Amino acid sequence: MMRRLLKRLGSRAGLLTMAVLVVLGAGAFATVGRGGSVPDLPTGDVTRGEFVDNLELRGEIRPLKSIVMSSPMQSGDLQILKLATNGSKVKAGDIVVQFDGTTLERTIQEKQSELKQANAEIEQATAQARIANEQNATALMKAKYDIERAKLDVNKGETVSRIENEQAKLALADAEQRLKELDEKMRSDKTGAEADLASKIRKREKALFDLKRAQDGLARLQLKAPSDGVVNVLPNYRAGSMMGASPEFRQGDRAWAGAAILELPDLSSVHLLARLDESDRSRLQAGQAASVRIEAVPGSDFKAKIDSISMLARVDYQGTWPPPRNFDLDLVLIDVDPRIRPGMTAVARVAVERIPNVVLIPSEAIFQHDGATIVYELKGTEFHERRVQITKRGKEQAIVASGIAAGDRIATRRPSPEMIRRSE
Repeated sequence: MMRRLLKRLGSRAGLLTMAVLVVLGAGAFATVGRGGSVPDLPTGDVTRGEFVDNLELRGEIRPLKSIVMSSPMQSGDLQILKLATNGSKVKAGDIVVQFDGTTLERTIQEKQSELKQANAEIEQATAQARIANEQNATALMKAKYDIERAKLDVNKGETVSRIENEQAKLALADAEQRLKELDEKMRSDKTGAEADLASKIRKREKALFDLKRAQDGLARLQLKAPSDGVVNVLPNYRAGSMMGASPEFRQGDRAWAGAAILELPDLSSVHLLARLDESDRSRLQAGQAASVRIEAVPGSDFKAKIDSISMLARVDYQGTWPPPRNFDLDLVLIDVDPRIRPGMTAVARVAVERIPNVVLIPSEAIFQHDGATIVYELKGTEFHERRVQITKRGKEQAIVASGIAAGDRIATRRPSPEMIRRSE
């Protein structure tokens, strides 16, 4: 019986031992499962190197000079029939804009008819003047002949009666009077003919001037590239709205007199025009190096330098009140790429300060907790909260004086509470 009791007690102790072992094993497994993996959170390295404080400026790509092609000033509103594609390459003499010339073609036909009629009227007036001159010349010869014959009759003297002599004298006086009247008439006819001819010549000159003007206007409806270049189509401000940007000119649009349709920029010298905040004016100066990133040309950084900064600030109306006062900043790109086009948006980075041999951390890894500046250091599978002293902070990097060392890894996003082990 004793033997049976001992056997039963042994069996129970074994079962109890096995239960304890299972519980301990489960706890250990849970511990490994919870703390054995690295938290899924972005981190960054603490490094030692040069601190560079960059000032970023957003602006627009513009050429140093460009040739603007505009619609004719004297032609009024015109419809665009042909327009070169934006960004296309053209050669000198290529037609880049063609306007509708129907009205001018009709005007040319009318002026040609007026010119033809004016020439016919001049020929007719010239012929009439020639006939009148011939008739007057004949009448002049007859008048002179009548005077000579009357003089002969007067010179008969005593060979004729006194009455006949008096009649001859009267006939001579009449002939002389007719000669005077004929002279006056000839001068009057000549003056009238010359005036009429001059009027018709002026009419012809006006018709010729109007015709040449219309022909020149028709020729100006074809805008030809004065040099090789790349087409940059300009905005059509009449087609824009108060809420959005104006679209580019397109075929079929109507252009007002003197409207700037496109430009041919000289891309041998490309500039970035930006606005510089009044507070940053003292940090920049002409000649400073810069790096330019153009949004439409990804993956490339272009070397540049500051060419000039305006002497005076001007109000920049951006929808805020009071409006800020900014300076005009001009950077010239040293590297020129054929993909660059005027009007592209770009961001320039200018190094305004450099400090060598310092401990650096990403600026996004700095957080505030209970009034203190902290970072979260990754140790094993947990983040440890570290108080740090920041001596300089830029947009991308910050200088750490104490609290963290080069080679450590820190979180660039605030960890959740269960990931953090607080400092004691």
